[in-house]
Amino acid sequence: ERLLIRHLYGRSLDTLLATWGVGLFLQQLARTIFGAPNVQVVSPSWLTATVDITTNLVLPVKRIFIIALVMLCLGGLFWYMFRSNWGRRTRAVMQNRPMASSLGVATNQVDSLTFALGSGLAGVAGCALALLGPIGPSMGTFYIVDAFIVVILGGLGQIPGTILAALLIGMFNSIFEFSTTAVVGKVLVFGLVILFLQWKPKGLMQLRGR
Repeated sequence: ERLLIRHLYGRSLDTLLATWGVGLFLQQLARTIFGAPNVQVVSPSWLTATVDITTNLVLPVKRIFIIALVMLCLGGLFWYMFRSNWGRRTRAVMQNRPMASSLGVATNQVDSLTFALGSGLAGVAGCALALLGPIGPSMGTFYIVDAFIVVILGGLGQIPGTILAALLIGMFNSIFEFSTTAVVGKVLVFGLVILFLQWKPKGLMQLRGR
C-alpha cells in the first residue's frame, strides 16, 4: 500500500489496474516457488454433507457455509463502515480527503487500515473458494473480470451498490447461460453492463456530497 497504492489515490481505475498487475506478479512468483499444478484441499467431514430442502432441492453444506460466511463478512463490514469511529473516518476520507485531513483525521492510517481490510476480505474469499475445488496460483483469474465489472457497475466506493451489482450480474448470467451457452451468456451480460454504463457512467450508486 505504501509503495504503490498510496501514489494512486484519487485515481480509482488506475488503482484497480495496479493491483491487478501486482496480482499477476504474485501468481508467477507462487508458480516459481510452489509449482503450477493445483492442489486439492480436503474439507472437514461435516462440510461434505448435504441438506435436503425438498424432494428435488438438495443443497451442499459447503455452499450453505459459504453463504453464511458471506453474510457474516458483510455484516461486519457494514458495522465497521457505519458504526465504528474508523469507519466514519474512512467514509470522510472517501468523500473529501483534504477536508478530513484538515479536521485531524490521519488519512495515511485510514488508507493503510482500509487496504488491510480489503486484503483480509480477499483472503477470506480465497478460503471460501478452496472449499469448492482445487487451489492454485491462478484460482482467482476466472473471477477477476467479474470483480472489475461488479465494482464499476455498483459505483466506486459504494458497498450497497457493489452487493446489488453482484446479485444482478449473477442472476442475469445464470438466466442467459440457461437459455444459451456459458460463453454467449457472459457476452450478453457484458453487453448489458456496457449499455447501462453509457446511461449511468457512475454506476448504480454514487457517493453523495455537498
